[in-house]
Amino acid sequence: MNTGKIVAIVLFVAGVLALIYGGFSYTKDTHTAELGSLSMSLRDRETVNIPVWAGVGAIVIGGVLLIFQAKKS
Repeated sequence: MNTGKIVAIVLFVAGVLALIYGGFSYTKDTHTAELGSLSMSLRDRETVNIPVWAGVGAIVIGGVLLIFQAKKS
């Protein structure tokens, strides 16, 4: 399998996952305080929303690349 097909499949799968889940979230440490042996930290949960057009675009581009790679072989 060549690099073009791998890129096409990754784009296609990423687009499908973007449409199914719509985004992802992660936790990041924002503040830390230490007083002697006492340690405190503040964590914020960040959410990243992936637009529908980006998911659809990734599916379309991945599909087009797969078609061109199949014709090329």
